Amino acid sequence: MNATDETAIARPQMRRVRRLVVKVGSNVLTTRQHKPNRPIIRQLVKDIIELRDRGIEVAIVTSGAVAAGMGRLELTQRPEQIAELQALAAIGQNLMMNSYKTLFRRHDVPVGQVLLTAEDILDNRRRYVNLENTFRSLFAYGAVPVINENDSVAVDELRRQLGENDMLAAYVSNLIRADLLIIMSDVEGLYTAFGPKGPEGELLHEVRHNDDQLEKMACGSFSGVGSGGMLTKLRAARLLMACGEMTLIAHGRKHRLLDIMDGQMIGTLFSPERKRLGSRKRWIAFASQCRGRVVVDGGAQRAIGQQYRSLLPAGVISCEGDFSNGEVVCIDNERGEELGRGLSRYSSEELRRIFGKSSPAVEKELGRPALEVVHRDDLVLF
Repeated sequence: MNATDETAIARPQMRRVRRLVVKVGSNVLTTRQHKPNRPIIRQLVKDIIELRDRGIEVAIVTSGAVAAGMGRLELTQRPEQIAELQALAAIGQNLMMNSYKTLFRRHDVPVGQVLLTAEDILDNRRRYVNLENTFRSLFAYGAVPVINENDSVAVDELRRQLGENDMLAAYVSNLIRADLLIIMSDVEGLYTAFGPKGPEGELLHEVRHNDDQLEKMACGSFSGVGSGGMLTKLRAARLLMACGEMTLIAHGRKHRLLDIMDGQMIGTLFSPERKRLGSRKRWIAFASQCRGRVVVDGGAQRAIGQQYRSLLPAGVISCEGDFSNGEVVCIDNERGEELGRGLSRYSSEELRRIFGKSSPAVEKELGRPALEVVHRDDLVLF
């Protein structure tokens, strides 16, 4: 991981972006009095209109609903009770959407509000495909999708302390196959160190997929209003790098979206080093919940990781959980590190009877020809 000098040449990767997701945090969208920050929102809309004129499709993942609700009711402290947070979100979502709709209407651009929970994107393949089609239609109609986590009904999301909308933005980017996710936050990017009062050390302008020190630098949120932290931003970036897409973290009040897209050396760019995954493998890896966990030995790890082979029963040393054939399982090595995910061709009950056995022994045990535990076409490695 190397820092790049401020005077470095522009980022040519930005020229290839044709579909973009912009996630904007609460501390960017609202003022210290928890009111919608209209100058910031106005500039954001203006930049998005310019990008649309260049032929770039843009979706917005917006935070700020709870904060805006606090401002409308003149509250200074974020409540802890779920019911109160849901009520604030219901009030604030209307305020935030009204700001977007009013500003986009001046340019005769329709806005499509999409309220999502994790369950809408995760765990249900049919719902996942329906959402893909919905976003495709919104773009075809020339609308700007404005997405928020449905905090007014989602209890689990409001209980979280760190960055639900960062991960939501990554899931949406993955879902619609965006070329780039830009996270507009209250920090200028990833630094070499973070202290109790915020970022310290050197700002890193580019991070590669294989950097194993990312999460060691992460910490929690720097304010009491937003729920995002650097750790979840890094997780979001890692998810998209594994899909073959880029992520960029920038300061939402200091940096303009147009300047970023013009290739200026702003913020931290997370660059992938693999080809883009297809829709089905994206769902296997990141839009489905693991129903179990399979641990493999060193030989199997090399076979699937270096030789791009399927996972066979002989390479499995244990399995955890209760799953059926066709469900997604996590694949770990003997050190407990997650190597990837895939669709199991055996149920957990069957796999416990056959793991560690050769193909002839599997056939004898089950009374039918042996299969791969996970075929390479159903396998995604991280």
